[in-house]
Amino acid sequence: MKVFITGGTGFLGSALARRLHSMSYDVTIMGRNEEKGSVLEREGIRFIQAEFRDKETILQAIEGIDYVFHCGALSSPWGRYEAFYEANVLGTENIISACKQHNVKRLIHVSTPSIYFDTKDRLDVKEDDALPSKFLNHYAETKYLAEKRIDEAFQDGLPVITIRPRAIFGPGDTAIIPRLIRANQERFIPIIHQGKARIDLTYVENVVDALILCMNSNKATLGKKYNISNGESVVLKDVLGRLFNELKMDFHYKQIPYRLAYSIAYLMEKRAELFRSKEEPMLTRYSVTVLSSSQTISIDKAEQELGYQPEISVEEGIQLFSKWWLETNGECRV
Repeated sequence: MKVFITGGTGFLGSALARRLHSMSYDVTIMGRNEEKGSVLEREGIRFIQAEFRDKETILQAIEGIDYVFHCGALSSPWGRYEAFYEANVLGTENIISACKQHNVKRLIHVSTPSIYFDTKDRLDVKEDDALPSKFLNHYAETKYLAEKRIDEAFQDGLPVITIRPRAIFGPGDTAIIPRLIRANQERFIPIIHQGKARIDLTYVENVVDALILCMNSNKATLGKKYNISNGESVVLKDVLGRLFNELKMDFHYKQIPYRLAYSIAYLMEKRAELFRSKEEPMLTRYSVTVLSSSQTISIDKAEQELGYQPEISVEEGIQLFSKWWLETNGECRV
């Protein structure tokens, strides 16, 4: 059985590639990171270095493929709208086009619960709950537009299924926890509303489980969307305390009023725009919202229709991440 994974050199894509390869699938990945691609090639996974705009390369790569996992995206709280649109919308269109031409058995699309949230608390959000009138950032907006393209492809007869995993973490994470570690080491982590916000996290191997379930689910799941998380919301400050304890680091935080944090983030973003900085501002309005608002999702639908059950808890996931981080980076008590 042949599978193709976009974003295969990324955090989720590489974890999926390794799992499927261990299950004796013939795995081809597409990604931009040549160094990581070479590592995976040495493990027996075929690597194609390409961008989402490389329509012909994608078309050739998907010929003869049975299942396509579209894990790749431009995922960041900061950046130019055009870059997000090209990667997340036009890139998805190119994947859909190739899947149609080669009659793949199923396209499994990775979206995001970020489309649900604005600056207000939202708890236990279900897949068909109302969306906000305005998305929090370009990432959420363009991922929503990508979902619309997936919906259209399903109406045209392409067998597709979508998952929306929340805040993926674990060994190999290059985004969520490393950002927090850097902030903790360089200055401090801003804590808003006493850090009482309730959030969802999802251990990476649990998401891989969900993706494999999507590959093998019954036809009634096609065209549908499924929230994926660990199913155990946590209090932000508590989980950060556990994280830094496992990392053997002092937890540096500072209580900041929401309005002050939001104003600082706004000014930082405007300064970055003015100077056309390619670097993400230290604080963005999106990150302020994540740090201050309770945002949780319901996984009832995935449990009932996919048979999804998160196997690795947040607590165990933090321990596994911390062990990997300390082995990779060494102890750094700051």
